[in-house]
Amino acid sequence: MEKRVVFRSAWLPYALLAPQLAITVVFFFWPAGQAIWYSFQLQDAFGLHSEFVWFDNFTSLFHDPHYLESFKTTAVFSVAVAGLGIAISLLLATMADRVVRGALAYKTVLIWPYAVAAAVAGVLWAFLFAPSIGIVTYVLKGFGVDWNWIIKGDQAMLLIIIASVWKQISYNFLFFLAGLQSIPKSLIEAATIDGASPWHRFWTIVFPLLSPTTFFLLVINVVYAFFDTFAIVDAATHGGPGKDTAILVYKVYYDGFKALDMGGSAAQSVILMLIVVALTVLQFRFVEKKVQY
Repeated sequence: MEKRVVFRSAWLPYALLAPQLAITVVFFFWPAGQAIWYSFQLQDAFGLHSEFVWFDNFTSLFHDPHYLESFKTTAVFSVAVAGLGIAISLLLATMADRVVRGALAYKTVLIWPYAVAAAVAGVLWAFLFAPSIGIVTYVLKGFGVDWNWIIKGDQAMLLIIIASVWKQISYNFLFFLAGLQSIPKSLIEAATIDGASPWHRFWTIVFPLLSPTTFFLLVINVVYAFFDTFAIVDAATHGGPGKDTAILVYKVYYDGFKALDMGGSAAQSVILMLIVVALTVLQFRFVEKKVQY
């Protein structure tokens, strides 16, 4: 029989929900509403005068070749960050789950990067890959690799991908490790007795049981790649060289706060929000069907 919680006071459930609802309204719905309102306006650089222009800001965006190019840049960046972040984290969690001696030390070291701020992560990796004094650059030159991300766009893109993946690995690792530890060991032992190889056990038993965790992390990592990587891009490459690493969220900031195009920046933020919402809905609509709860 299903148990239901009965509150003695009619107002208590609403009082418990009120703080979360207030935070959601103030920090999500209100800014989103403002962005939609400003996206239909054309403002001067000082914000002293505004004119309602309907969809002119959106029309101008889709006639801007730099903005259209940022879609391709964001797509490559997001797929790489989400895919590599999940794959590497799953590999590390699987290896850490098998460690018997010093397991706590390994897990602690793998969790540490999550405590590093995104801007610090961007500066850290930019310093490691610095063309003149970077340690990694020095090693790469020893292998004959000419590394200079300041003037080479593909290398700058690789730099922010590495920094973003490294920053998110700890978050993914925590959830994968918790998922692995919740799998009954008796299933693995039974498959081992039946002669299943480690690779076969992983793909037929472990990974299907991790599908809810993997789906959750897929949604979170897509949102992370689209929004939370702004500080890494801003601290490491500033969208350069040229516009080679100017992903959509960075272009929203650049056009709004540096180019002072508030209407165009607001329109970009609305488009970015719609893209992320659409991707999330598609994931729940199609990908979740393959999840085994």
